[in-house]
Amino acid sequence: MTEECTTADLVLTGGRVHTVDGLDRVTEAVAVRGGRIARVGTAAEVAPLVGRDTRVIGLAGRSVLPGINDSHLHGVWLGAMWPSLLMDQLAGGGPDAGRDTPDRADAGHDHTARPRLETAADRRRAILRTADLLASFGITSYTEPGLGPGEDDGASGCFGSAALRDYADLAAEGALKARVTALLLFGELDGRSSAAELEKGLRDFTPPADVPGRFRVAGVKIFADGIPPMGTAWTDRPYADGSHGSLLVDGESEGAREAALRAMIDAAHAAGHQIGVHATGDRATRVVADAFAAALGRDGRDARHYVIHGDLLAPRTLTVLAAAGIGLNTQAGIPIATEPMLTAALGKDALADAWPTRDALDAGVRLCLSSDAPVLTPDWRAGLAAAVTRRGVDGSFRGPAQRLAVAEALRAYTITPAWQDGAEHEKGSIEPGKAADLCVLDGDLLDVEPRALPEVPVAMTFLDGRVVYEAGA
Repeated sequence: MTEECTTADLVLTGGRVHTVDGLDRVTEAVAVRGGRIARVGTAAEVAPLVGRDTRVIGLAGRSVLPGINDSHLHGVWLGAMWPSLLMDQLAGGGPDAGRDTPDRADAGHDHTARPRLETAADRRRAILRTADLLASFGITSYTEPGLGPGEDDGASGCFGSAALRDYADLAAEGALKARVTALLLFGELDGRSSAAELEKGLRDFTPPADVPGRFRVAGVKIFADGIPPMGTAWTDRPYADGSHGSLLVDGESEGAREAALRAMIDAAHAAGHQIGVHATGDRATRVVADAFAAALGRDGRDARHYVIHGDLLAPRTLTVLAAAGIGLNTQAGIPIATEPMLTAALGKDALADAWPTRDALDAGVRLCLSSDAPVLTPDWRAGLAAAVTRRGVDGSFRGPAQRLAVAEALRAYTITPAWQDGAEHEKGSIEPGKAADLCVLDGDLLDVEPRALPEVPVAMTFLDGRVVYEAGA
């Protein structure tokens, strides 16, 4: 074969390559050809792929990770707000604001806090701003969790169906710097919805066509309830006033609302969609898990449904999630700041089931960590540190028994979100044949104290083997 056919376009060598494969192997070098991983191994094993036209990057001890996947991030909204983050209001805008402290708005996204994005040009600017920001963090994939006709009259202009078309157009133009997965929204963001509205949307709304490798509409987002600190999560335990919260779905009684939620899940599943459900209270998460399991049990489809946030998850609910292959997408920064609020709302006993990341993994649940930006910072290094340390900015620890190992948290930002995207054979780890989506760190996650992980700089980001960010360039 000719040299052009056998040599690599790009070789990264002389560092630590965290493959995040099935064995979590760490190697020395990786070669890229045609936007794909061609070889992974020792420097000597990769060296034969270096030709006269190969770009060789000496890592000099730096590390390479799979491109990071923020599997729950509001990209249009983030681009409209950045550098402001909702938690800054609570954190007082100090040096740690935007790291691991959500604010009151996490009780329900205050998406009226910014001027409305009136035009396609406004939305496109926001999306492209997010693209540059995420590339600087080494993020090469993300999920927009809720864009659609339910928010076409929304106050911010960040979540309507027009944004879906903007994403598709930008993807077709080659302007996106990450792979974007979107969920459709047929109700209000953090607000009411109905089975009739969802069924009408499934029947009548046609999203833009996918742009292979760059933009895909995967399914539907449903809001089950609110969150515990606001007394709006649907719980088994009573709040201080004796209430239990409620579902956000329309219905004249608790039973009618639950039946409507189950009907919505059944309808979206029957239509062939992936479903992500915002559910936080222990009663809400239990009902959602059971509804997912029932839908999956009817046809056995590998739908990749998942619970979003999952603040309160009883052991029995974790068992249902694991047995049915239902994912959990949560934000490690939330418990760091809101544990006192949860305790005030539901009492200390609630902490036994609160944000059980360790228990979820041990039960066999597929766990994704994400930012919910602009609620939390999109800097995954802060989220990873929060998952590993469970340490707040005040020095206290929130649920230390739920800590993850660094390798486990890294998988929750890479290969498991790839599973959520239905693309674990395409991305999420550094293995031959997969897309060359890479994050190069100017250091190594294993060489620093976990609390210092956010200080490890991102040096370069590659998408399909192409540089989309380089520090100082």
